[in-house]
Amino acid sequence: MRLLRHRKTRGRLIQAVALLATIVIVLTVVLTGRANLLNQGIATGFGFLERSTGWPINFALIDVTDRSTYAQMLLAGFLNTLLVGVLGILGATVVGVLVGLARISSNFMLNLIGTVFVETFRNVPLILQVVFWYALLTHLPSPREAIDLGGVVYLTNRGLILPAFDLSPADLAILIVGAVGVFMAAVRIADHAGPLKAAAGALALYLILFLACLLTFRTPGMPTFSLPELKGLRFVGGFDIKPEFTALLFGLIVFGGAYVGEIVRAGFLAIDPGRIEAAEALGLKSGQVNRFVRIPLAVRAILPALSNQYIWLMKATTLGIAIGFPDYFMVVSTSINQSGQTIELLLLLMAGFLLINTVMGTALNVLNARIALKGRT
Repeated sequence: MRLLRHRKTRGRLIQAVALLATIVIVLTVVLTGRANLLNQGIATGFGFLERSTGWPINFALIDVTDRSTYAQMLLAGFLNTLLVGVLGILGATVVGVLVGLARISSNFMLNLIGTVFVETFRNVPLILQVVFWYALLTHLPSPREAIDLGGVVYLTNRGLILPAFDLSPADLAILIVGAVGVFMAAVRIADHAGPLKAAAGALALYLILFLACLLTFRTPGMPTFSLPELKGLRFVGGFDIKPEFTALLFGLIVFGGAYVGEIVRAGFLAIDPGRIEAAEALGLKSGQVNRFVRIPLAVRAILPALSNQYIWLMKATTLGIAIGFPDYFMVVSTSINQSGQTIELLLLLMAGFLLINTVMGTALNVLNARIALKGRT
């Protein structure tokens, strides 16, 4: 009884009891559910992942067909989610920074444009925007009447046709891993070399990696570049960006950009005017004040809110199911209808998004901790 008088001991005992009760409840639910499924003759387990799906998808970064296994199809959907999510976040960041700067500008026209953008795209539901852009894209001309954008780029109701580098799946895997490594290296050296030099060095290093993947270990006579060419009713060669992908990506960019713009605006307005006045009193020019005082302080202010917005945008990729984009959520939903393995597939769906958002949140928290001013709360 003497031990229970200590506050730390009581706290640890309560935590242990709560953890034990949680484990018992989870095990009870799992075992009861498994027994009920077995009584109804429903198979459980993940063995179905090796079975052929029997249905294709219209967009994938890896080669999949209607004979691909559920595991391969789920991987394709997972990569599609990563692709549209990362590109959407990058695009929303660029648009948001421009909109945020326009909103705090003293120029009336820029301020008006930024305000109209935010009030328009922030107040219209994202799913409605995605459906609108998809309807707009699917009413473009057919491939035979494609809109010619320079002789090598074509816009049709089947998508945007672009020239493409001929990269193997191994090259794509190397580039994805390389992008993560280069980002982590840039964050690590940013404190010593500065953010601009670190970003420039990371970009140069990634371009070298890209050229190495493009030029090495290639089959003799194999082209490194593929141009689109109209043959019959469709284009052959190049890279086809589907309307479903474009509509979802554009919706994420403009909708997310409106929110990021407000976050950026709030970050700049949160800067103490006295710090700006002090920098100007020291004789710093306008560009130096922005570089050494205003921007670093604004970045520190906006990063926590920006982290939440990035995670929200990644989860918003699931709206692609409304227009038929084969993201991870849609592939899992289709797999549930075809295989009946509801519990297993829902667990895989939750695990996939948990992995993506945990990695993203951890990386942003590490970045936030590294740029935080020491000795301040």
